[in-house]
Amino acid sequence: MSSHQGLRVFIVEDETLVLFNLEDILGELGCVVVGQAMRLEQAEKLAATVERPDCAILDVNLGGKRVFPVAEILVRRGVPVIFATGYGAAGLPEEWRGRPVVLKPYTRDDLVRAIDALPAHHNASLY
Repeated sequence: MSSHQGLRVFIVEDETLVLFNLEDILGELGCVVVGQAMRLEQAEKLAATVERPDCAILDVNLGGKRVFPVAEILVRRGVPVIFATGYGAAGLPEEWRGRPVVLKPYTRDDLVRAIDALPAHHNASLY
């Protein structure tokens, strides 16, 4: 049994093929996708209303818009975030550095490492 079995994940990704691939990988790991969004406005609404996920994987650039308002909503709800970006951690604003990042194009192993880097017991004020 995977240590990721039943992990509830919220996804924000604007590229359809990347989104499908991510859902497939998460499914193979035993994770449950509890919500997904491809546009910033949709992501903001879902981030505030989706049943609280265990973590979120957020594409940093959504059609030229930055995902950080979504990250703020999730962190306020106590949800740890993983950023997906082609620029790596250096592409994140200073206040978001230190969180797990997967560099696009990422692999299954990259995702596993990022998920495993999340705190087991998180608190919105600490994370």
